[in-house]
Amino acid sequence: MQRYVGTKIIFAKPMTRGEYNEYRGWPLPPDEAASDAGYLVEYTDGGAPNHEQHAGYISWSPALSFELAYRRSDGLPFGLAVEAMKAGQRVARAGWNGKGMFLYLIKGTDLQSGLGYGFGEYVGEPAFVSTICMKTADNKLVAGWLASQTDMLADDWYILEGN
Repeated sequence: MQRYVGTKIIFAKPMTRGEYNEYRGWPLPPDEAASDAGYLVEYTDGGAPNHEQHAGYISWSPALSFELAYRRSDGLPFGLAVEAMKAGQRVARAGWNGKGMFLYLIKGTDLQSGLGYGFGEYVGEPAFVSTICMKTADNKLVAGWLASQTDMLADDWYILEGN
C-alpha cells in the first residue's frame, strides 16, 4: 500500500456517532455505540453535497482520527499557511502589527495570461513563476514577499474568513 499525506480545509463540529446518525435520519447499527465522540465534517473542496443543509459533502469522523488529522485554522505553522495559499486562501499572522495585512498566492499562469504575447506563450520564451503577494497595512501590494525566520517559525498564522 502507498502512504499519503493530506491537507484539506474543512468545516467541522463536535457530534457523537448517535447525533450524526440522527441528523442524517439513519438508524444506528447494533454494533456501533451512540456515545462515541466524534465530529461532523464538511468537505467543500470537491464531492457533491449529500445533505440539504450543507454546500459540501458531509461525513462523520471518530474524535481521535479527526484530532490527529486536523487542527483549527488559527494558530497554524507556516507550512500549513503556504498549503492554504496554494488552495486559494488568504492568510495572515496574529503577530503582525499592521491592520488588514494578508498574503495570497498569484499563480504564474494567471500572470502570463493577463499579459499575453511574449511571456511564455511559445517554447523558449520567459514564463512567470507563482509568487506570494502581500497586501500591506497602507493598502499596497508587494509581489514577491519573502518570509523572515520569525515568520517561518511562527505558529500564529490563520486563514482569513470569506475566502
